[in-house]
Amino acid sequence: MASKLDIPLNGPSVNIVRRCGSALSDVLQSKFGCVATIDGVDFERGPSTVQQRGPPVAPEKRFTVTLRGGVQVSVWKADLTSFSVDAVVNAANDRLQHYGGLAQALSIVGGRQIQKDSDDYIRKHGVLKTGDAIVLEPGFLPCKKIIHAVGPCLPGYPTKSEVSRAEELLVRAIKSILDRVKENRLQSVAIPAISSGLFNYPLQDCANTIVTTVKRYCEGSHSSAYLPKDIFLVNNDEPTVREMERACLQILTNSRTRGDAKTSTLTVQLGNVHLTLKRGKIEEQQTDVIVNTTSSDRNLSIGQISNALLQKAGKGMQEEIRIAPLQPYIITTKPYNLLCKEVYHTCCTEKWKNAAQQTLYTSVSNCLWLAAAAKHKSISFPAIGTGALGFSKKEVAQIMSGAVADFAQKFPEKMEVHFVIFPSDNDTFKAFDEQMGYLQQKASHPGFTHAVDVMMSSQPAFESRDDFRGKRGLPQQISLNGPSDETTREAERWLNGLLLQTFGPVVIRNNFIQHFGEKEHLQLSRLTKAGVSIEESFENGRAGITVMGDSTEDVVVAGLQVEAMLCSIQTEFVTEEENAMLWAVSTKDVSFERKTVDQSSPEFSERLSAFKKHGMLRVLKVEKVENPTLKVLFKLKKNQLHCSTTQKMFQRIPAQFCGMVSHIGFHAEYAPPDEPAYGEGIYFAGTVEKAMGVWKEQKEEYLYFVEAEVLTGNSTPGKPGLILPPAVGTDPLILHDSVSGGPDISVVFSGYQALPTYIITCKIV
Repeated sequence: MASKLDIPLNGPSVNIVRRCGSALSDVLQSKFGCVATIDGVDFERGPSTVQQRGPPVAPEKRFTVTLRGGVQVSVWKADLTSFSVDAVVNAANDRLQHYGGLAQALSIVGGRQIQKDSDDYIRKHGVLKTGDAIVLEPGFLPCKKIIHAVGPCLPGYPTKSEVSRAEELLVRAIKSILDRVKENRLQSVAIPAISSGLFNYPLQDCANTIVTTVKRYCEGSHSSAYLPKDIFLVNNDEPTVREMERACLQILTNSRTRGDAKTSTLTVQLGNVHLTLKRGKIEEQQTDVIVNTTSSDRNLSIGQISNALLQKAGKGMQEEIRIAPLQPYIITTKPYNLLCKEVYHTCCTEKWKNAAQQTLYTSVSNCLWLAAAAKHKSISFPAIGTGALGFSKKEVAQIMSGAVADFAQKFPEKMEVHFVIFPSDNDTFKAFDEQMGYLQQKASHPGFTHAVDVMMSSQPAFESRDDFRGKRGLPQQISLNGPSDETTREAERWLNGLLLQTFGPVVIRNNFIQHFGEKEHLQLSRLTKAGVSIEESFENGRAGITVMGDSTEDVVVAGLQVEAMLCSIQTEFVTEEENAMLWAVSTKDVSFERKTVDQSSPEFSERLSAFKKHGMLRVLKVEKVENPTLKVLFKLKKNQLHCSTTQKMFQRIPAQFCGMVSHIGFHAEYAPPDEPAYGEGIYFAGTVEKAMGVWKEQKEEYLYFVEAEVLTGNSTPGKPGLILPPAVGTDPLILHDSVSGGPDISVVFSGYQALPTYIITCKIV
């Protein structure tokens, strides 16, 4: 049963999440299967160590423009694995090993042929160079060709000089893609944000480089040169789609998009906020929210804007606003006959009164944050204050635009904001038009945040955005949505252990640390330059990393980056094992299920009886593991060993490996024993009591046991250091099937010698 849990953020934890919120979300998803929604915190822009691809999304076009060369360029939020196009571009590495991110997703959907063709190409031609692109067959993907392009791979948190050096290589990769399109006479191509995500290219720079290169390539080609009809810039995560849309707006449309002359529509992209200036009647708008400016006595018939809304909405709105509770700056009512979801009524003061500018700014800002708190996606403002309140049109344009710009820096979601100017009010429209141009100029500047601060420096000190956010329903918190109460509680416990740490090192125990390669150790060395020290250890068969430093915040942030690296390594490991399984049994995919066993069934009772003898454990849930591919491999192993019987045994594993054992079976990395006295293999215990002795750590609230059928076969006593079973006799090629540590401990050295059958979740009483 799905479970939701809110974890408040305060003190140092806010800054920790601000610095590495994206990586934190990835880790929570990978370790616990929890989707994390982070409210009230503005992330620093930086690469996530792990690229998490979300569920498939319905194709959604966000932007389109036709270049002078006749090529239509469009931005889409869509899943490249199902995008119908002549050629799909894969963000590949130089060896065409499709083990992570987009490459993995395309390889899985396209089938084994994609990796096989890639391996064949590398054997024949050698590794690719950065900037190269090649064309191969797409397998089962809904396209004619797949183009594998190698973009530059940067270190985590690259310097400006590193990004500058990589830019030329990314330009070369995009040109190579378009050259392959030309050579193969393809009509359309879908290009993702190559080198972002796993390859650490800063997203904004990546979008700018890709869009600029596409523009120069298409518009610089000779008229006789072949060009595709369509170039689709396709990504399935919202931040990347927004950056592509922003880059296209700024680079392909001369900063601002001018609509039909009759409607005089102007748009500016400010971060995630799409600001539109338009002529129209406020009462006819169809955004989620319409903003009204009303008198202090709440008489909606006073004032042109208020009266126009009243006439359209009906008298019900007047009756509601009169009895609505008193609130600072904003009163909310239903829309009645208006085409919106809510109406926000603001009450500003005349210009000559004290703090009038502050009141106007705060009113606009509070409307934006209130709409955000209510999950609204669009809001329309009239030009507030240009009538009886006595503000000049230029003042109103500056104050309202400044409030939106400040909001745009802080709000992480997409929002449509409309400034609606009465059709005949040319002077007001001109004032807002000039301010829109100024905003666009500043938004395209690398120091957008600083630019808005400078723009607003002449304004009074307004109400703190953070204070308002707390009052209005956007608290600083992490909301965890997990598949069960156990998973969300496990995630909460782990998260609080990090975020509430006040001193001391962060210690990470995970045997996948042994899989770290050159790339990961380079990332570790870069973390040490950030004021922390990192020590790797391997003791009693257990690998660990200890992060230390003078600043607790720096230590925790570095620890989270290490956790993200481990999640990435584990994802690659699963892919490699899955490919090996597919090859071994010649099947199309590795499917598995974990079905919850009914507590009234004999299956549940049988599992329960095994745990009753251990009085401190209470069985909460039993899940049956069904994995046809693992069953076939287990049967093959059984025949190979000439083993007619199996043993029912137990292994205790951390929560994060329950999914992996169901998917790809047992591996020694999951559950190294406290004392590997019988070899370096995969340990199993004959009873629950013995399992509690083999794996003694009991600090967790929940414990997870895997029941398995184990092929012990011809066994012999084990000893420390064994990496394979000893030979049976003098022939070194004839080995025992397993080793033992007494009657209730068995150690196997092949994961296919054990078949997971049930996962039992317990709680310590």
